[in-house]
Amino acid sequence: MSNLDLKPSATRCGGEAGTGPVKDLLAGRQVRLGESTEVRRLLPNLGRRMVGAWCFVDHYGPDDIADEPGMQVPPHPHMGLQTVSWLHEGEVLHRDSLGSLQTVRPYELGLMTSGRAISHSEESPRRHARLLHGAQLWVALPDAHRHTAPAFEHHSELPTVNATGLRSTVIMGTLDGATSPGTTHTPLVGADLALTEGAELRLPLERDFEYAVLAMTGSVDVDGVRVEPGSILYLGCGRTELPLLARTDSAVLLLGGEPFEEGIVMWWNFIGRSGEEIVQAREDWMSGPRFGEVHGYDGARLAAPEVPAVPLKPRGRAR
Repeated sequence: MSNLDLKPSATRCGGEAGTGPVKDLLAGRQVRLGESTEVRRLLPNLGRRMVGAWCFVDHYGPDDIADEPGMQVPPHPHMGLQTVSWLHEGEVLHRDSLGSLQTVRPYELGLMTSGRAISHSEESPRRHARLLHGAQLWVALPDAHRHTAPAFEHHSELPTVNATGLRSTVIMGTLDGATSPGTTHTPLVGADLALTEGAELRLPLERDFEYAVLAMTGSVDVDGVRVEPGSILYLGCGRTELPLLARTDSAVLLLGGEPFEEGIVMWWNFIGRSGEEIVQAREDWMSGPRFGEVHGYDGARLAAPEVPAVPLKPRGRAR
């Protein structure tokens, strides 16, 4: 999914050392994408910009789209990042400038690595399910891999970690010995945790990772803090396990990774290391062939907003 904000601010991330265990509950903000989709933007947040290499999280739905077109995101560019499409309900049709054409369904991984440059579109199929519910996440690519060739992966089968009252689907990285087939470029984890009401357990974690938890549905106590849709709980580093208590049947996303040590600049749909890179990427999208063409989408591609007048410089990961 694109960042469709017509006046995106400069987001400056990276370079902060890991913090010890904390419990910072941060509220997301409502953002309208196009005419029919409203999302809860949980990263970047007024309190925190990144969790490991995870740098962008939009949670949308459940939305009743029976009489609506649903998701309609026209062709747009990306560089320096990976997009992770994750659904609980509905379907999303992905097209990109590599020629990929793939329908992503619930609990399947749609993973696009932009590398140096790619463009794509996302839309609900013309004949679609009544409900649409999911998350769109971005992973910042480290300097050693951000100029790699673009690629798209679709994984319909993902590993799970199960316990009494818990079914965990490993989206990215490794959790409790189970590893996703999705390509990663930094040590990280993303997992969907489905919990039944009353389930109480302790999930094993990596001490060197920092973590955050956001709720997709229901209500869960995470280390004693209530987490519900619309908020994200930042947990810091230094943890070896995470206490969970499901107040209702619930689903949460666990995000984690080694603290991302590089400073980055994130603006619109680009991640770079300097303002000059961002300005050049915008010019290339508006007037050149760098990002390729998306064929088959019924509509015009997105025009890039104007770059803000303020200097775009990398800063720390936390505000």
